[in-house]
Amino acid sequence: MDALMARGRPSRESVYQRLDTQIAELWQRLGGLPSPLEAQDIWRGIWFEEAHHSTAIEGNSLVRREVEQLLREGRAVGAKQLKEYMEVKGYADAAGWVYRQGIQPGRWDPERLITMQEVREIHTAAMGPVWEVEPHPDAGPEEAPGQFRRHEIEPFPAGMTPPTWPLIDSEMNGWLQLTHQLQPRAPDFPEALALTHCRFEQIHPFIDGNGRAGRLVLNLLLVRLGYPPAIIYKHQRTPYLAALRRGDAGECGALGEFLARAILQNLHKFIVPAVAGPARLVPLAALADKDVSANALRVAATRGALSAVKGPDGQWRSSRKWVEDYKKARYKRRLVAADGTVLS
Repeated sequence: MDALMARGRPSRESVYQRLDTQIAELWQRLGGLPSPLEAQDIWRGIWFEEAHHSTAIEGNSLVRREVEQLLREGRAVGAKQLKEYMEVKGYADAAGWVYRQGIQPGRWDPERLITMQEVREIHTAAMGPVWEVEPHPDAGPEEAPGQFRRHEIEPFPAGMTPPTWPLIDSEMNGWLQLTHQLQPRAPDFPEALALTHCRFEQIHPFIDGNGRAGRLVLNLLLVRLGYPPAIIYKHQRTPYLAALRRGDAGECGALGEFLARAILQNLHKFIVPAVAGPARLVPLAALADKDVSANALRVAATRGALSAVKGPDGQWRSSRKWVEDYKKARYKRRLVAADGTVLS
């Protein structure tokens, strides 16, 4: 996913179609997103991944092992600055709040996808622990976590200038209207989502932490609309920022494709393996493991060595049971000597 338009990759339209088809299957055949109580392990995995990578995009230097120990055991291992541990802890607490609010029924009004108060709460949760250790040096008394900035922001590298601070309330009210117009599974959903995310970052409502808050808000919108959250990995920082800059110029297609691929990756890595039983037909990417890659499964399906069927999006689907049968048969073939003698 490092290059947005790499040679031989599916077209943007086919990526959108694949996302739509596989989200429909998630809800119609697999029961939708599991609740945090039903599948604590998968949400914990997403929680660790997102807290690590989203803070790393902003420059945090904790490695995955340090993040896991901090979040799992509450221990700060390593010799990093206290601020860095608090960045990860704050982000993780905010992400946990996002998933609980987003998935559990009765926590939100379907007519209002997100409220201004929730935006403020997300920023407070993410930035509050950092602020206690090292508040922003330019912040005034009215610019604490959860409060909109009262400073002007320098133009972004590509030249876009965030709105002047007296206009933030009205700009954010306009942004809220954008979120309420999001329609899951609409043909333009990925690009409408991209526009919403890009607009939040353009407004830059807080004096600090806008990137982290924006990605948390993005994931609250996604889970409330029935999609897995999107994790943007630290090695994807450059294409992600490039796609945001293209959005600043009015072209949200690149960011829409980037987000669609991120959602699909999370769907295959965390969600589908957890909710699909052994006989369920699911995309091959959700069946790959350390023994066999998704590409190897595709080759086996094409050759007929793996029982599989093509879905409406043109992608192969198989079941965990069929993959296990294929792996057993492949293992047996490897035990046959060159002269045809069975070794065991």
